[in-house]
Amino acid sequence: MAHSTVGVIFSNIHDENIPELSRHRTMASVPFVGRYRLIDFALSNMVNSGITTVGIVTKNNYQSLIDHLGSGKEWDLARKDGGIILLPPYSDETDKPYTTRLEALMSITGFLTHRKEDYVVISDCDGISHMDIADIVRFHEEKGADITMVYHKETEPCESSYFMTLLPGKDGRIKGLKINPNLKGEGEYNLYVNVMVMRREFLINTIQDAVTRGFSSFGRDILTKNVDTLKIYGYEFCGYYAGVNSMEDYYKHSMELLRRDVRHEIFGGRDIYTKVRDSAPSKYLDGAVVRNSLISDGCVIEGTVENCILFRGVKVGKGSVVRNSIIMQDTVIGENVSLDCVITDKNVVIRDRRTLAGCETLPYFIAKGRML
Repeated sequence: MAHSTVGVIFSNIHDENIPELSRHRTMASVPFVGRYRLIDFALSNMVNSGITTVGIVTKNNYQSLIDHLGSGKEWDLARKDGGIILLPPYSDETDKPYTTRLEALMSITGFLTHRKEDYVVISDCDGISHMDIADIVRFHEEKGADITMVYHKETEPCESSYFMTLLPGKDGRIKGLKINPNLKGEGEYNLYVNVMVMRREFLINTIQDAVTRGFSSFGRDILTKNVDTLKIYGYEFCGYYAGVNSMEDYYKHSMELLRRDVRHEIFGGRDIYTKVRDSAPSKYLDGAVVRNSLISDGCVIEGTVENCILFRGVKVGKGSVVRNSIIMQDTVIGENVSLDCVITDKNVVIRDRRTLAGCETLPYFIAKGRML
């Protein structure tokens, strides 16, 4: 990367999208596809692009996030200068946690001021992608942009409670932005994927100006009101992108990873890093049948598993049939159990002879630590 870049990741911004899974954790630390957390994708994209300092903006329920990130060594971010820096949800001027993205940025002004990098990359944790951040920064510099917003062409309506669509011109400059538009009949549209690049000094000045003017919303008060005066450009990301805006999205995009082409798109080439846990290999005992599934280490399987994602340490008892399901870490499934379209959080126990079923649009969810 020609110029130095610091990363900023928001860990809590989209917690309301999947409250079932974010009740006891941040959106950033929601488990995904066997052994990853949602933050791993944004963090790995930054690390793979040469970013060595990443500030993680926290708000609440971030104990599991701290446990997952540790010292940052799995991402090569255990450093004396920089590395992973957890940023509290309030600034020196106020003891109230932020309620908007702009307030969150105001709370980390001190962090941004003390950094020396030229650029800032801001990312949320609601998207699954394999993105080249360095290429976006190069685009930003070549265009002489004030702000570069990354977008992805979509055809299905977005279910998020807050989202933004972009209207780029032929040269890439944004001519219009819409917040939460009605997308019925729109066909293809450009969804902003919550990744943005700015010069560090420009961002600091923008935040300070917003404070003096009493602004509260980054999208409404800064972006939409200044689309004609600021040089805002759109960078089209053409690879695989999955936004996690609901439990239905979480289930659908998890199941997409059972397809080899999607797995190659996300995990082919540069690595997606995550916390390493030393576990024994999975055991497949007599009677075990496994088809088209992702099985993490430490599992013990005696029954049938089809079209499933099993996290670390899952046990499937004799005679049990588990189909189209996402079974999270250390869940124990007894004997002669039948599961179809089920999502279990961690440490769930399902006793013998239980039958549970949901559907693709409404998977049956079992909360963390429950026994059924």
